[in-house]
Amino acid sequence: MKVVIDRFEGKFAVLELENGKVVDVPIDIIPQGAKEGDVLLIEIDKKETENRQKRINQLFEKLKE
Repeated sequence: MKVVIDRFEGKFAVLELENGKVVDVPIDIIPQGAKEGDVLLIEIDKKETENRQKRINQLFEKLKE
């Protein structure tokens, strides 16, 4: 999904979604140096998701021991 930084308002970035809707997100999650008009890509990191799930499963198995 691509979003466009419409503007910054205080501690929030106003993002325009592909469907035209506008959402406010905390400025802390916006890449440093991003500015109005920049296009951000939001995607699922399948490899990292899988790695995190493996770590969670390993921790769970240790707790069961």
